[in-house]
Amino acid sequence: MSAIPKEEYLFKCTSACAGCSSSLCLRYVLKAAGPDTILVVPACCTSVIQGMYPGTAMNVPVYNIAFGAAAACASGLSNAFEARGEKTNVIVYAGDGGTGDIGIQALSGALERGTNFLYICYDNEAYGNTGMQRSGSTPLGARTTTTPGGKPTVKKDLDRIVEAHNPPYMATACSAYPLDLYKKVKKALSIEGPKFIHILAPCPPGWRYPAEKTVEMGKLAVKTGTWILYEREFGKLTINGPSKTAMKKPVPLEDYVRGQGRFKNVSPEIFDMMRQQVEQNIQRLSREEAGVC
Repeated sequence: MSAIPKEEYLFKCTSACAGCSSSLCLRYVLKAAGPDTILVVPACCTSVIQGMYPGTAMNVPVYNIAFGAAAACASGLSNAFEARGEKTNVIVYAGDGGTGDIGIQALSGALERGTNFLYICYDNEAYGNTGMQRSGSTPLGARTTTTPGGKPTVKKDLDRIVEAHNPPYMATACSAYPLDLYKKVKKALSIEGPKFIHILAPCPPGWRYPAEKTVEMGKLAVKTGTWILYEREFGKLTINGPSKTAMKKPVPLEDYVRGQGRFKNVSPEIFDMMRQQVEQNIQRLSREEAGVC
């Protein structure tokens, strides 16, 4: 942790919920990016967390933009800075709804055009800012305000959609492993072209667990293999850190699921499907890293 700078670009006393892992992630993202950075933030929890001017918690410029336009706005900013010969980091910081659902068209366009920016999706697996409605990222079986009986369909595989655009760098991260996230942001910003980082950001009110359990919940997601930490640099996949161990001997999925109220009363059939999904994803990524596809 000594490698992480002491400077803070996200001040204390944000408007975040207690135990918010998204604000924790943003703190380390900005530490990695430094002061010469501009954030593009669509409608999401972060647009509330930042607070109201002049009492904002952000110590870098922030461009608040419509739900579906974040990547398009970032494309314009990136091109403008390039035309002026400036090296300012352009970072989109968006939730899963504004990335995998409403904003996916703008993201796809920016990736296809080769925009020089970093797009970060912090994924709390629902529309957190408006009351935890289901999103495309909501996992199978999870209860939300619009799926009170549990979501009947699987989580959208956003990473494979992004992968299909062949960006020079993409990675997954988790709020429970801030040093891993910090290093990935630093690496991403050192590479020219479009970059994408997908962060799992556990949400206490949305996932229905005690606020003090946020880091524990993130670690369980990784240790059970539900969320796998990896980097894909110029097409080459590398499994990172704790996921190397977890993929060989994962913690039982029950340990992750039973601590979340959103999975309360999930049926044995749905739970078995959830377990199969985890196993299949572990096998797929293991084969890819080994070069056996």
